[in-house]
Amino acid sequence: MNICGFYPESINEGPGLRAVLFISGCRHGCKGCFSKQTWSFEAGEPFHEAKQAELLNDIAANPLLRGITLCGGDPFFSAEELIPFVQTIRQRLPYLDIWSYTGFTFEALIRNKHDSKFQLLQLCDVIIDGKYNEQLRDLTLLYRGSSNQRIINVPLSLETETLQLINHFDL
Repeated sequence: MNICGFYPESINEGPGLRAVLFISGCRHGCKGCFSKQTWSFEAGEPFHEAKQAELLNDIAANPLLRGITLCGGDPFFSAEELIPFVQTIRQRLPYLDIWSYTGFTFEALIRNKHDSKFQLLQLCDVIIDGKYNEQLRDLTLLYRGSSNQRIINVPLSLETETLQLINHFDL
């Protein structure tokens, strides 16, 4: 697995100050995607153990962070390789919330409970799901590019077996 970027601090990919990791690789091919450079699974640099440790140390050293956001590409295409890193975040930095962007819908991610995509979903607090749709582009939306994309409370949705959208944020 490769990564093609890391922002130690951002306010654009979720509430509060967040670390943002860009995972290389996407097969959705959304027309109008703002990060086509992340589509190749070979883009960027290998996300080897030393790089993971470096980023974890950077994240842990910042007491102002509220969470980490996984972007791409699409992190769910690399779910199997990404899971151990996210598990380490959960164990080492349990006070951070974990958000992820994905072109997959929540319904597609929960379809196969034995799939690594479902396992990665279970590690997330929030996902923004759905492919970017250029015809539904809406710059007034918080944390999303098009109106078909949803902000989903993952633990509550899995617990209640009912989709739980998030529409309000305490910033």
